[in-house]
This record gives sequence, C-alpha cells and structure tokens, in this order.
Amino acid sequence: MKVLLVEDDRTVADFIVSELVQAGHDCTHCADGESGLAAARDGHHDVVIVDRMLPRLDGLALLASMRRDAINTPVLILSALGDVDDRVQGLHCGADDYLVKPFAMAELLARLEILCRRGSQAGSEVPTRLQVADLEMDLLSQEVRRQGEVVTLQPREFRLLEYLMRNAGQVVTRAMLLEHVWGYHFDPQTNVIDVHISRLRQKIDRDFSPPLLATVRGAGYCLGAG
Repeated sequence: MKVLLVEDDRTVADFIVSELVQAGHDCTHCADGESGLAAARDGHHDVVIVDRMLPRLDGLALLASMRRDAINTPVLILSALGDVDDRVQGLHCGADDYLVKPFAMAELLARLEILCRRGSQAGSEVPTRLQVADLEMDLLSQEVRRQGEVVTLQPREFRLLEYLMRNAGQVVTRAMLLEHVWGYHFDPQTNVIDVHISRLRQKIDRDFSPPLLATVRGAGYCLGAG
C-alpha cells in the first residue's frame, strides 16, 4: 500500500510513517498543503491521509483541489476537529473517511486497508450478493441465508451484517461500526454494539457450525470462515 501523508505535526507524522513502514507499507510525507497537493497530483498513491489544519494550504482546500482535478484517490482526513459539523464538512468536501485525533494506529491501518480495497474496486460492477463461507446475503431481496436456511434479521442487524460481510476477514472496531452502521461518532459508554452483535451472533451462529462471528479482544469483531 502506497500512502501519502500530509501532516504538519512532526511528532505525529514520524509516528505514522514509522508504523506504516513497519507494517510493510510505503509512505511519503509532506508537511504542508501545497507540497501535499503536488504529490497527490503525481497519481502514484493508493490512499491519502490529510490533516485539516495545514500551513500554506489547509486540508479541505487541498481535498477540494484534488477532486476538481479529478484525482479520485481515496482520502482519509485525520484531525483533532471532531465535532459532527467538522466531520460532515470534511465528507462533503470529498473525503472518503474521517478519523479524529487522538487515534489508535490499529484503527487507522484498518481504515486505510478498507479504503484501498474500495479504490481498487472502483469502476467495477457493484455486487448484489455477498457470501462468507456458507452465509449468503442478497442485497436486492434483503434476504440472508446460512446453509440454505433463511435467517430473519431486523433492518439494523442487516446493515451490521452487511458491513461485516463487506469487510470479511478484517477486524472492524466498535468505532467503525458506530460510524458506518449507526452514523455517529464513537461513544465509549454505549453498549449498542454489544447488544446488536449478541443478537446477530444468536441468529447466524447459534444453530450452525462453525461459528463465523468472532470477538477480537481489545480490538473489535471479525467475520470469517471460522
């Protein structure tokens, strides 16, 4: 994965670059918006990480310029500005994801990998059926089956399972599920994820083998082949 990081905080930048390189990725760092935009125009990156508050050209202006230039590289905004209005503004400017500082590196890596997969699939036919092992989901009929048997889900459970299936084999955090399934930022006090995961596990795993939905202690959840 080739990552372009546009971040003016040297401590944060050094940490991210070090972690990405250690994970086997290639990372280019720019410390201001103008040099970041020039690097983005080279078109040789799989994903771009952009801070909002940058010297010479702020992050949102950089992002807007990229999109005007038809640069469709996936962009993740990484910012200390975490209010709902800030996140919505960033997404409306063309960002594909928004992560608030301080952040966990494991979550940043997971989000980058997901964005890269989306980018590689851009332009391809959007699937209407998802399958993980013997678990099948028809997005048109809104029907879920396991081992050929219909599994009845509530709308929120369906969206939760869809997100897990689209990211099968990858650990997804509670914060990611809240943002992408519920549409709001992570609240460490809520147990809504635990309740819905428990209900979903009862429906897709209780009467079937092997279990597919795993809890990864301290990280999140993973839907796999058991």
